[in-house]
Amino acid sequence: MVKRKSSSLAQATDPSPGLMHMPSFDHLLPAPAKRRASQRKQTRPLPKAASTNPDINSEVLDGPEALRASPDAEEKDEKLDVDKIEGGTATHIQDEEDTVPSLVTGGESDSSLSDVSDVEPPSNKKPQTAKSTKTLKTLSKTAKALESPSAGQEKNAATKEPQFLDPEADGEEEADEEEIQAALSRPPPVNSDYLPLPWKGRLGYACLCTYLRYSNPPVFSSRTCRIASILENRHPLRNPDEPPHATKNRPDRDQPADISRGQAFVESLGIANAKDIVKMLRWNDRYGIKFLRLSSEMFPFASHEEYGYKLAPFASEALAEAGKVAGELGHRLTTHPGQFTQLGSPRKSVIDNALRDLEYHAELLSLLKLPPQQDRDAVMILHLGGVFGDKEATLERFRENYKRLSPEIKKRLVLENDDVSWSVHDLLPLCEELNIPMVLDFHHNNIIFDSEHIREGTKDIMDLYPRILATWKRKNITPKMHYSEPTPAAITGRQRRKHNPRVATLPPCPPDMDLMIEAKDKEQAVFELMRTFKLPGFDTFNDMLPHVRKDDNKPVKFPKKKTLKKKRAKEEGDDTLEAAEAALDAEDEEFTQAVIPEEEVGMGGPEGRVYWPPGMEDWLRPVKKVVKKKEPADRGKPLTTAQKRKAAAEAAQSAVKLEANVNGDGEIDGAAVAMPTPAKRSKATPKSSAKKAAAPKKNARSVQTPSTSDDEASVDAPPSEAESVLVGKKSRAAPTRQSARAKKISYVEEDGE
Repeated sequence: MVKRKSSSLAQATDPSPGLMHMPSFDHLLPAPAKRRASQRKQTRPLPKAASTNPDINSEVLDGPEALRASPDAEEKDEKLDVDKIEGGTATHIQDEEDTVPSLVTGGESDSSLSDVSDVEPPSNKKPQTAKSTKTLKTLSKTAKALESPSAGQEKNAATKEPQFLDPEADGEEEADEEEIQAALSRPPPVNSDYLPLPWKGRLGYACLCTYLRYSNPPVFSSRTCRIASILENRHPLRNPDEPPHATKNRPDRDQPADISRGQAFVESLGIANAKDIVKMLRWNDRYGIKFLRLSSEMFPFASHEEYGYKLAPFASEALAEAGKVAGELGHRLTTHPGQFTQLGSPRKSVIDNALRDLEYHAELLSLLKLPPQQDRDAVMILHLGGVFGDKEATLERFRENYKRLSPEIKKRLVLENDDVSWSVHDLLPLCEELNIPMVLDFHHNNIIFDSEHIREGTKDIMDLYPRILATWKRKNITPKMHYSEPTPAAITGRQRRKHNPRVATLPPCPPDMDLMIEAKDKEQAVFELMRTFKLPGFDTFNDMLPHVRKDDNKPVKFPKKKTLKKKRAKEEGDDTLEAAEAALDAEDEEFTQAVIPEEEVGMGGPEGRVYWPPGMEDWLRPVKKVVKKKEPADRGKPLTTAQKRKAAAEAAQSAVKLEANVNGDGEIDGAAVAMPTPAKRSKATPKSSAKKAAAPKKNARSVQTPSTSDDEASVDAPPSEAESVLVGKKSRAAPTRQSARAKKISYVEEDGE
C-alpha cells in the first residue's frame, strides 16, 4: 500500500540570538577530529515528518466543526458517535472542553480565533440555572482565564443576561415548565405539500465523509491540533535519525526551540487535509454527490492572532489540484466560518478576529483556482451573530464593518438566518440594501420567524422566494439553501435546535436548487433522501457488510503451516512429502489478498457497499473482540462431555481402589464403600501395582481373625447386593496374584491330638 506523501519538517536552525548564553569552556576540552565530524554531518539523515494519521499520532485531532451537523452545533449528541465506532477504545476526538479557545491547550471552536468573552448574549434567552452543561462550565472557566482588567466590568454587566455560546449548546439541559407550556401551546406548523421532483439540483453535506474517515488510511480534511503541540514541536526530536514516536522519540524540550519546526508541523496537517479533498471529491462523484462544504479547520490556527500564517505559497499546489478536480467534475465548494466570526459586535477585538478569519477563508477559496462560475459559487456563509441588546445598533455596526471588507471577501460573503436571534424578515432587507445574497435555512426558520408575517412551517416562507432568489441573481451566483430537521423528542425551541441524524423529506425548494443537508450522518443523510425519492444516484450504492470492508489494503494473517511427522514422512516417502508441501503452498495463495490500487482504496469496491442504516455507525469499524472469563459451571446445569469423562475416570479410579481392599474370598473390607464402576472393562493390573494394592495401608482398618462362628455365618447368610456386584466383577476380571498372608487359617483341633 502506497502511503500518502506529507511535507517534510524543516531542518533545525540556530537558536535565537536574543537568548542568554553561558560562558564557553571549549578551550579546556580537546578539539574533536575534523574528519569524523564531517563524516557524521554528511551521513546524518534528514528528520522524518510526523504521521498525520490520528490513529497513530496522538497530537493529530479531529476538527470539532467537521463532526457536527452544522458549525453552530457543539453538543455531544451532534457529533458522530466515535466511541461507539471505536468499540469503547480511546480516541483522539476533542471533548467539549477541548473545543474551548485557549492558548495553553490550543483547543478551538469552528474558528481558530474564537473568544468566549467577546460574545454577547441574545435578548430572548433565559438565564442559566445550576443545571448547566459541562460545556458551559468549561467555557466560563476559560473566559475567566482570558479576561483582561477592562473586561471585568463588562462581565458584571453581562451577568444580567445569559452568555451566547452557540445555538445548540443547551440541548441536554432540562426544559423549564414555562418553556414546555409555551411550546405545547404554539400553533402547529403549516407545511407545503410540494415536492421538488424530478430533482435537478445538487445535494451536499458538510465537511466530513463518515465512510472515508474510518477507511484505512483515514481520509478527511479536518485534521487539527492544540497550540501546545505546535509549541512542543518547535524543539528537535531526542533522536533526529528516527521518526517521531508518542513515547520513545518525542521533542526534547531541553534543546533550543525553533519556530520553523512548529510551523512545519502545523503546515503538514494542512497539506494532508488539502490532499484528501481530491479523494473526497472523487468519492462523492462516484455516488452522485456534487456539493461539499469545506472544513474551516483545514489549516489549523491559520487566522490566529499570534500563531496565524498565510496559505501561499506552501499550500498553493495542493489547493490548486483540489480545485482542478472540482472543476473537472462540476462540483460546488463552499465554506461556513464559525459562530464567533461576527461583524456586528461592539468589541474591537471581535471585529479584528472576524476580519482575519474572513481573509483566511477568502484566500483558501481563491487558491482553488476554480473555473469562473464555480469560483463565484464558492461562497462564505456567515451568521449575523448576537443582538447585543439592540438590533438596530447591531445592524448599523454591521454596515460600518462591511465597508472595511476587501473586494475578495465581499464577492463571496452571504448571510444566513439563524435559530437564535435573526429571522428571515430581519436579514432580507439588509441583504437587499448591501447587495448580499441570503441563504434560507428551513430548520432555523421554523424556530425563529416573524409571527406577524408568516406562520411556522414551509408554506408561508415560499412567498418570499422571489426576493430571496433575486439577491443571488444580482451577483450571478447559483442560489443555495439549507435543510435539516429537529430530533423527534424535541419540544421547546432550544431542544428543536438540535439536528436529527437524517432527514425524512425534501423541502419545497426549486427543483434545480443546490441544497445543503445539515445532518450528523453527513453523506448517509444524502443517501437516505436518494433512496426515499429515487433521486439520481440512488442505484450507485449498496448496504455495507457489518464490520467488513473489502476496499482496504489490510495485512492478512496467514494460517500456520502444518508439517508432517518425520516417522510418517519416512514411511510414505519423498513423493508424499512433496505433495503435502505443494498443498500448503496452494493454501497460502488462497489467503493472499490482492493489493488494491491507491485510487480505489476506500471507494466502496465494485459493489459500492458504502451505506450504513440509521444508528449502525458501528459498522464502520471491525468488531472488537471481547474475551469472556470462564465461569464455574453450576451444579444444576447439565454436564458437558469433558466433565462426564472426568467424572467417569474418577469413578473408575475409586472402583480400582475398592477392589484392592477386597480379600481373596470375596469379602469386603469394612472401610471400603461400594460404588458403581463404569461399563468399560479395565485391563489386568500389573504385578507391581498388585503388590502395592495388596499391601496394607497405615490408615486402613486391620482384618479381623475369623472364628468358627463367623465361618458358619458366612456360609449360611446370603451375600449382600454390594458384595454380589463386586464379587461378580471380580470373577469377570483378570486373575490377580494373591499373597500367602491372605490364606485362610483354621484353628479347629484335629482328632488325635
